[in-house]
Amino acid sequence: MKKFLFLLFFLTYSFNTSAHMAHYSKFNKIEMEILRNGELIGYNYYFFTRNGDETIVTNNIKFSVKLFGTTVFQVEGFGEEKYFKDQLISYNSKTYQNDKEKFVNLVFDKNKNEFNIKGSSYTGKASKNSIIGNWWNHKILEADNQISPISGSIKDQVVTFLGKEKITLYGKTYEVDHLTIKSKNMSLPENKRLNFHIWYDRNNSRIIKVSYSRMGNWEYRLKSIK
Repeated sequence: MKKFLFLLFFLTYSFNTSAHMAHYSKFNKIEMEILRNGELIGYNYYFFTRNGDETIVTNNIKFSVKLFGTTVFQVEGFGEEKYFKDQLISYNSKTYQNDKEKFVNLVFDKNKNEFNIKGSSYTGKASKNSIIGNWWNHKILEADNQISPISGSIKDQVVTFLGKEKITLYGKTYEVDHLTIKSKNMSLPENKRLNFHIWYDRNNSRIIKVSYSRMGNWEYRLKSIK
């Protein structure tokens, strides 16, 4: 059974890598809500603008965690991904975590066919096939590694297909694939590892929900697409 599920996952995802930006051609805004331990604490919004073959995806994120009425952890950030056809050509972000600034400045070197990254956690090169780890982009489920949208660090990942499910959010029912994204290097400290559960609507190329556990149970839920 496990071999069958792996084969199904391979056939489903491995040949779906081209023209992925076309899957978002009618999207103007994706709204995701952020919850911790079942409580709404913030949002993650993505905005799409287009000019011919160029697509710009801007990302606004804001949330705060309170304990006994006092804010103990907060994040507010902005990012911009710029694509020419299907190729990411630049990414810039600035994020404040408890007033500490983190950043990423990434550009695509078309002569060397690779990314140059200057970030708060990493400065160096990355493969042109690396994916910015934002939840609007289903191509993250096909990638061998992802670039942190906050700090620029690169983590190798393993994607596993667990099965098909139905979930209901905000009065809508979705038929989804349930997958996990985990760090390939499990010797990393626990707070540095990737360990996400993903619910993906493959028919419409949408990530519906993301969950993980780290100082509480977190969820990113797709609220609307406009």
